[in-house]
Amino acid sequence: MNNVREVEVVVIGAGQAGLAAAYHLRRSGFEPERDFVVLDHAPAAGGAWQFRWPSLTYGKVHGMHALPGMELTGADPARPSSEVVAEYFDAYERAFDLRVRRPVDVRAVREGTGGRLLVETSDGTWSTRALINATGTWDRPFWPRYPGQETFRGRQLHTARYPGPEAFAGLRVVVVGGGASGTQHLLEIAPYAAETTWVTRRPPVFREGPFDEGAGRAAVALVEERVRQGLPPKSVVSVTGLPLNDAIRQGLADGVLDRLPMFDRITPDGVEWDDGRRVAADVILWATGFRAAIDHLAPLRLREPGGGIRVEGTRAVADPRIHLVGYGPSASTIGANRAGRAAVRDIRRLLAEEPVAA
Repeated sequence: MNNVREVEVVVIGAGQAGLAAAYHLRRSGFEPERDFVVLDHAPAAGGAWQFRWPSLTYGKVHGMHALPGMELTGADPARPSSEVVAEYFDAYERAFDLRVRRPVDVRAVREGTGGRLLVETSDGTWSTRALINATGTWDRPFWPRYPGQETFRGRQLHTARYPGPEAFAGLRVVVVGGGASGTQHLLEIAPYAAETTWVTRRPPVFREGPFDEGAGRAAVALVEERVRQGLPPKSVVSVTGLPLNDAIRQGLADGVLDRLPMFDRITPDGVEWDDGRRVAADVILWATGFRAAIDHLAPLRLREPGGGIRVEGTRAVADPRIHLVGYGPSASTIGANRAGRAAVRDIRRLLAEEPVAA
């Protein structure tokens, strides 16, 4: 095949997980461009952070862990997290000379010859001995489907395109979703909107007290068990509950966080339930999460009957050349850092660079 470039490792994605993996490749003696390449489809450094809504200031971010080897210091908590983190990621890429290629869209990963994989992209094809997939979830917002959805005369949008609370001034807003994004949106929108309504499939679980290391490990273990079984991963947040902080307590006291069960259908003017309850709405905001962006791996047939990719640690059980970092239990920022290191350790073994202690 003409114009195929060969490397030892291709890293897809330059968010927290991809940069952590690239850092550990560099530390292990792999040279960027010669031994490995990092491909990122975003227009600039910052991963999914660069697309976050302006009102999500750095001070509101929960559990943003620094990338390995370089702390994020002196950030103004009042600045948008999209700016703070993008600048940090950009400085990180330059500090460690990671030479991220962007914007590059990865279209498919296929079986090549001689035990290699072919990574087909908008910037040509790469042949590699191992692949670290760090594509995250931001590009696959999950939109549930309900009867009558196409008839709604108002506006429907997803967290991925949330413009900030001012856009909802004077409007009747239904927020769907029981996670952190849904509650953040409600608390922000309520002072501007004419009316807000919160609906979730399951009653929200609020977590009292500190979320210590033991609780974190237990939550990660639950997600890890799902990917070991080949089921689609749930987010770590989905099994930890919502932290009962001062803002949440105030929202509960004010009635902003009075939750209704999921509606049964959407009408041209709002939503309704089988028991006859109706809520008029101008906007339905779907804070319903994201799914793993792994469609480009489809030619390798890694998915299990349960719908997910079975993973041990970061390694795809069906193909030891493939590592999924930032998938399932490593989707948190601290998990992504650890997974990047683990993936590189396994890949070094696979490529027989040198024996590596566990």
